[in-house]
Amino acid sequence: MEEANEPERTLLPLFPLGTVLFPGLVLPLHVFEPRYRTLVQHLAELPASLPREFGVIAIRRGWEVGRVDGEQGETTDASITAGEALSLYEVGCAAEIRQLTELPDGRFDLMTVGRRRFRLLGLARNDAPYLTGEVEWLPEPKGEPDREEELAAGVLAAFQQYLKAVRSDDDSDGEQLPDDPTVLSHLVAATASLTLEDRQSLLAEPDTISRLKAERALLRREAALLGQVRAVPVALSDLAVPSSPN
Repeated sequence: MEEANEPERTLLPLFPLGTVLFPGLVLPLHVFEPRYRTLVQHLAELPASLPREFGVIAIRRGWEVGRVDGEQGETTDASITAGEALSLYEVGCAAEIRQLTELPDGRFDLMTVGRRRFRLLGLARNDAPYLTGEVEWLPEPKGEPDREEELAAGVLAAFQQYLKAVRSDDDSDGEQLPDDPTVLSHLVAATASLTLEDRQSLLAEPDTISRLKAERALLRREAALLGQVRAVPVALSDLAVPSSPN
């Protein structure tokens, strides 16, 4: 019985980035570095019945993502250069390729969507030029079911107030936000103006209730800061999609 309850393990190609992807959120990527061109080519050759997915995992330290042009939330060129020993965060999110455009010079434009969270158990040794990780898929439990609706309503109200505070227009009243608590928790984590460490912490929360509780505290913190400085450290247009250096 214990073995049946163990998380499923698999090998997953990895794309280390200076950003955090959440399930259900869109991440556009411009791929030009040779190792990741090879990754995309390998995925494009998979049978149509198999998902074309790779693991997006945030870089803790060791390699730097070099921005070439573009702004957060836009398709952007980036390269990863080796520095000190690579250190990745433990929890990432699989990205499924929904749209793939190959450019004449061999680069790719991708539109990807976050699918499911995983925990990185270790790096696998193989001949591929890109990193491959041994991962286990993480479930999405609700947590305390009797508190789910209450917490979701509180976070939704706090997030709507947050949007009003950071936006110069009055469109937040018409904002279409999800009713599902898990979907809401991922959307808030991806779109609020948070540090990479904050976002990574939210991605790694064990269940929806824990994530909503953490977001409620973070939104209160951000609201207090906004009340003091009357400013937000990102462009307002960035709130529509998760930031990406690639």
